[in-house]
This record gives sequence, C-alpha cells and structure tokens, in this order.
Amino acid sequence: MDKKFEFLEHTADIKVKLYGVTLQEIFENGISSFAHYVNSGNKISSTKGKLIDVQGQDINSLLYNFFDELIYLIDAEHFVACKGIVTLRGNNLHAEIFGDDVKKYNLKQIKAATYAEMSVEKKKSGIWEAIVVLDV
Repeated sequence: MDKKFEFLEHTADIKVKLYGVTLQEIFENGISSFAHYVNSGNKISSTKGKLIDVQGQDINSLLYNFFDELIYLIDAEHFVACKGIVTLRGNNLHAEIFGDDVKKYNLKQIKAATYAEMSVEKKKSGIWEAIVVLDV
C-alpha cells in the first residue's frame, strides 16, 4: 500500500488519517506520521532502538496509549521514534521502535493524544483506516 497517512484539516490540533493493510501497519504508520509532524517532514535517523509495551481496554484506547507513549518518549527519555515493528495480541502491543536523540532536532511539540474523533475500522476493501487527533 503506497499511502501510509495523510494530515487532515483541523481547527486547532493535528488530525491524521492512517492507512494499513493490517492493523499492525496502522500503528507502524502512526509512528511515521508522528515523526513526520514533529520534525516538519524532515528525516529522523534511526540510530537507536527501544522496546515498548502498551496496553489498552479496546483498540481505540490502545491507539491512544500508543501515541501517548511516543509523546512520553520525547519528553521523558529524549528519544524521538521514526519507525517501528509492531506486534499485536488482542489489546496488547509490543514494538521495537527506532529513532534518535531529540537534541539533534528542532522538534515541534505535541502536548497529548486525544480521543476526539478517534476511530479505527476495517473498510469493506479490507484496508484498515484510523483517525487520530493530537493536541498541540
């Protein structure tokens, strides 16, 4: 699948639509969209790796918690993710993510993930789509 994500118009926040052949790709493309936004479309090197585990009560809360973890990594561990390999088991996610030290970049801030307009669904075409809004 060529299209991984697209940014949609939103009055005050960042709204992104994610695409994936699999549900795992939704999360992997979420990392790419996150990196694209925070670094203004510029490439982030994948010089470091991290393992993360995220849980949710349902798929929406899992996606919310996942984006919340990406924000946490920037703020608390000074690590910005740019790509990853995601494994899902129910509402549990394990990922090996790759990225770099935030000090090497002039990143835009994201305050928090939100549940506003959030959706995750498999379309009749078989393609997964998700909407995520991030508070900036």
